[in-house]
Amino acid sequence: MPDRLDHFGPELLLDVPARGTRRRAVEEALREAIRAGRLRPGTRLPSSRDLAAQLRLSRGTVAQAYEQLAAEGWLTGRSGSGTRVADGVPQPGADRTAADRAPAVRSRPGPRHDLRPGRPDARAFPRDAWGRATRWAIREAPADAFEDGDPRGRAELRGTLAAYLGRVRGVRVDAAQVIICSGYTQALGLLADTFGGLGMTGAGMENPSMPDHVTVVAARLRVADIGVDAGGMSVAGLAESGARVAVCTPAHQFPLGMSMSPERRSELVSWAQDSAGWIVEDDYDGEFRYDRRPVGALQSRLPARTVYVGSTSKSLGPAVRLGWIACPPPLLEPLTEAKRLARPCSTLEQLALARLIDSGDYDRHLRAVRRGYRQRRDLLAATVRSRLPRARVLGIEAGLHAILELPDGAPDEATVMRRLRAASVGVHPLGAYTRGPSGHAKEGPALVVGYGTPPAHRYEAAIGALAEELRGLLA
Repeated sequence: MPDRLDHFGPELLLDVPARGTRRRAVEEALREAIRAGRLRPGTRLPSSRDLAAQLRLSRGTVAQAYEQLAAEGWLTGRSGSGTRVADGVPQPGADRTAADRAPAVRSRPGPRHDLRPGRPDARAFPRDAWGRATRWAIREAPADAFEDGDPRGRAELRGTLAAYLGRVRGVRVDAAQVIICSGYTQALGLLADTFGGLGMTGAGMENPSMPDHVTVVAARLRVADIGVDAGGMSVAGLAESGARVAVCTPAHQFPLGMSMSPERRSELVSWAQDSAGWIVEDDYDGEFRYDRRPVGALQSRLPARTVYVGSTSKSLGPAVRLGWIACPPPLLEPLTEAKRLARPCSTLEQLALARLIDSGDYDRHLRAVRRGYRQRRDLLAATVRSRLPRARVLGIEAGLHAILELPDGAPDEATVMRRLRAASVGVHPLGAYTRGPSGHAKEGPALVVGYGTPPAHRYEAAIGALAEELRGLLA
């Protein structure tokens, strides 16, 4: 009888009853596991040798049990693929009516012409470069990479990001002050917790802005809606609100699409200095400026009072759940503790991203997708000019979305959205991002159109379908 537990095939937890002979006990245990659905059709079982070692039985006992169950139709043996559960065996719930079964949960299909904002083209993901970086990370990762490690994240990525952000965004930060997180939403939650723990009660947030982000902050702090005009977030409104935290998107306001003016940047820096306030800078797509070189990060003006946050959600896509916080020294200790208690980030993904940046593949990827997104925005603007001459595309030439302002006399946003949904054209109404009185100058219907989501070969058709439906409405 084998007394070793080392084996090489799949493991199997099997409750072998003590009654009867050992062979019959193994047969009964396997039948019950199949009936209960623990072993589904096609499941590969351990070899007779491996299962015997796991159960501390003789190999002959297990082999005889397999032979009996195969004769009864419960198992099947194929040359080269081992012993498996046979197709067509009874499964739990097979004898219940449809009304008794839990309903299947199905994801809702997206629109045929998907122009919803906020997402990049998933097909542009740099598979080859990411594969090389991942293989390098697995091969070269030090042993401590597989331990819990520093809650701020891997030193390799923090150092790489400090250099990269200084080079491309003008961010002034030491690697020790960089904290790796799983994206902007987690970063915002960690910051709200930290500010609340430091005694702050309110945060001013741009109106309009992402509803999910407002929800995250509102769970910890009172949110003051701050209006946005052509210069960006209203600093006067921020001062009147009494909030000591300002959450803003200076490079490319979402969703209105303007860049914060130099004068407004100076006003915001002065507000933070005079009120001992904190600026949270969401640089969600600062690398995507098409008409000229990107404006540097606001953080470079006041590193001591500005928290800079970025992520890979637009540059690579949501599949890589990594973001970063450039943290002023006074917030570093409480923010690190908040991160220690939060969901950790994949160490191997951190090392892979560091390698992707250090190798130059990240810059090459950004140059490639930047050209593609610029062409898409140009096509959107040209289509609107030629087919919807009374409508306007608003916002700077940047990012992955634009505002499509409909002309006077157009139906309201609800009517427009019903028409577009019926034609399976996916966009968002501007009103979906506005809370109460908006504080911005845009009146009347407007749409937030994304140009990153459709694959390249379907983008022109999507823009054409949008223009055709709107032309019919405006006629």
